[in-house]
Amino acid sequence: MVRRDWLERADTRAVFAALATGGAVVRAVGGCVRDSLLDRPVEDVDIATPESPDLATERLGRAGIKVVPTGLKHGTVTAVIDRRGFEITSLRRDVATDGRHATVAYTGDWQADAERRDLTLNALYCGADGEVFDPVGGLADLRAGRVRFVGDPDRRIAEDRLRMLRFFRFHARFGRGEPDGAGIEACRRAAPDLLKLSGERLRVETLKLLASPDPVPTLRAMRQAEVLEVLLPEADTFLGIDKLVAWERARGRCDPLLRLAALVRHRETRPLAARLKLSNAEASRLRHLTISPVGYSATAAPEAVRAGVYAVGKALYLDLVTLEEAIDPAFAAIRRVAEAFEPKPMPVGGADAKALGLSAGPTLGQALAELEAWWIGQDFQPDRAALLTKLAAIVRREAAS
Repeated sequence: MVRRDWLERADTRAVFAALATGGAVVRAVGGCVRDSLLDRPVEDVDIATPESPDLATERLGRAGIKVVPTGLKHGTVTAVIDRRGFEITSLRRDVATDGRHATVAYTGDWQADAERRDLTLNALYCGADGEVFDPVGGLADLRAGRVRFVGDPDRRIAEDRLRMLRFFRFHARFGRGEPDGAGIEACRRAAPDLLKLSGERLRVETLKLLASPDPVPTLRAMRQAEVLEVLLPEADTFLGIDKLVAWERARGRCDPLLRLAALVRHRETRPLAARLKLSNAEASRLRHLTISPVGYSATAAPEAVRAGVYAVGKALYLDLVTLEEAIDPAFAAIRRVAEAFEPKPMPVGGADAKALGLSAGPTLGQALAELEAWWIGQDFQPDRAALLTKLAAIVRREAAS
């Protein structure tokens, strides 16, 4: 039996009751069942029904439940109650696959529906009463911490190559010990085809893997299976990410992109960003974290730290400190100085320079750059009045030259 709290919610009961009209067998499936069995919080509730999407929609509508046709070509509709969604998918069997998507036909066969799923621990079902239906041995695997493909691993991967990464991601979250040997070998055979998947799908799975409590043992397994060298050939050492994960776990933190930076530290990241279709913001952050020099040491003077924070921004500077502190705890002193400093724009600008007689152009820009360098060198202490006095001196010097 699964933990019943999530099944006894009024909205969950309403969806089950509507779909079960006429005596149909309706079951929750996948992550909600798995997580409940592990006594983890249940967030999204997915439901399987032997009825067609049209009939499911009709029954939900008669019960006054809003239905959104979110994935009709895959047999999925979403029931919405008070802004909470329930994905409802008709039982399916695959008719054809191309390594990315499947053409499906509806079926009333629960066994056939389970056998087309990726991993045994994701092919667990339960009824509204909490009784578990386990057609492919997922319960024993879940209890043993064993992540295993349903049926033939080669066939499951051929149906959707993304299952290679899902195999490793779910092992990082739920597995104990070494990954399933048959799964590893199937992934090794299929690894050359990994990049036939879209970058968007690769990005999602990679960042989810890196967000697991400790992805490092799984990353090592991916290297042994020759999957990592296809996905992230830039990853040549695990030292940085190993230390970073330990540092983050001790503080209750998890930053997947920072972990990616630690994995590919000091490597060119533009090909990686293109391969994973990272957003512009993600690509920029990764580039600065891996290529930009830190420019300080664990014994840097406080004024040098503040200058660094001002130069690159506080968020990036603290990220860089984190990467270093994870390896060298002496950087904790640098962090304290950086966290205490709130950089502000220089309180003198172009309008002030023009008021002192400079015209727009290179000379004005050079004067302000010199003034800013002086201000930074003075540890940001000079106020606006002192800066105007210094700027006036620079203007007089330029006029006399």
